[in-house]
Amino acid sequence: MADRAKARGTSGPAPAPEPSSAEALLQRWLSRNENIDAVWAQLAPGPSADAVASRIGAVPKTFLDDRVRVVALAGDVLGSDRGRTPELTEVVSVLDEVTSTGSSAARRGAAMALWLWAGEEELGALDPPLARGHAARVLAAMAFRLASVVDPAEWISDAERRDEAARTFLFWSGQLPGGEDRDTASSLLVMRDSLQRNSALAAAAAEHAHRLEVTRTLQKARAREAAARYTHE
Repeated sequence: MADRAKARGTSGPAPAPEPSSAEALLQRWLSRNENIDAVWAQLAPGPSADAVASRIGAVPKTFLDDRVRVVALAGDVLGSDRGRTPELTEVVSVLDEVTSTGSSAARRGAAMALWLWAGEEELGALDPPLARGHAARVLAAMAFRLASVVDPAEWISDAERRDEAARTFLFWSGQLPGGEDRDTASSLLVMRDSLQRNSALAAAAAEHAHRLEVTRTLQKARAREAAARYTHE
């Protein structure tokens, strides 16, 4: 798989759009309006955070080469013999968006996630195996949420950031780190969350969450009003 990643490179760097700022990357994540509470409620058992972190530390350099085309790489890692599935179509959409940002950090964040799945072929499956059902969501989280505040190079070089990356990957995959209950996993994920340590980005995320909550409240109120009108008619 590492050789295939190398083969996905080009003879030289391809022209790229102006790299997105950290705020712009985060906004791409926030625009997905992911429901964190729903994710917590549906977590299934996964491998330990340490096991995933170890795989992050073993990422081949070829996966982090900016010349590697992540869309083609995803086809190798997540492709199906049945052709392009709806899940793979969503993955391609996210990776096209990653490429369009021109951000090296976003591209390497996505490539790191692809490596974790590819690593089960290279190094053997983890126990339990990594889930793939929410691959597009995971790629967006790694490329836009986490890479906006922590460069993927730190996921490799710094133990805490590596643990954060592992926990972020597992959470958005819909998996609970092995050996942990929800309270423990939640506390450790919050403790590691670099986004909350960045005051400017954390404020932007909080403002977006507030707007989303107001929108949901208004939608519920309108639905109740519509139901009441229908009942009286």
